[in-house]
Amino acid sequence: MPSDMEMAKSLHGPSPQGAARAGKRERSFELSLPALIKGLDASGRKFEERTSVCGISAQEAQFRLKAKLGIDNRVTLFLDIPRTLILESPLRMVLSGAVVYVRLDGDGDKPQHVVVRLDRSFRLHPNSLPPA
Repeated sequence: MPSDMEMAKSLHGPSPQGAARAGKRERSFELSLPALIKGLDASGRKFEERTSVCGISAQEAQFRLKAKLGIDNRVTLFLDIPRTLILESPLRMVLSGAVVYVRLDGDGDKPQHVVVRLDRSFRLHPNSLPPA
């Protein structure tokens, strides 16, 4: 049986298949965007929580959340995208998706790390509203 170190190397090391797909790999951005997350928690109760998205790609979003979620829980994310040199005015992006990964860090009082597989559709709105 392989050791943990050997397993880590085999999971993260280059492979001929991985090298072939590297050119088609999806871009993921590590950033901090204010967000409002809404949905049903693991016990079926509605929740609404302010947080920050810490990573996002075309297929997934990552954030920390105090509300306890389970795999396949559906959530809606409201992201505030600030004005930049390229973007003349701030926008609010509305995304939805299903939870695919949850990691509890420490005891039950700390926020959990959540990864959501995003639906293909999203909406953009002018953001004249207060931050999410």
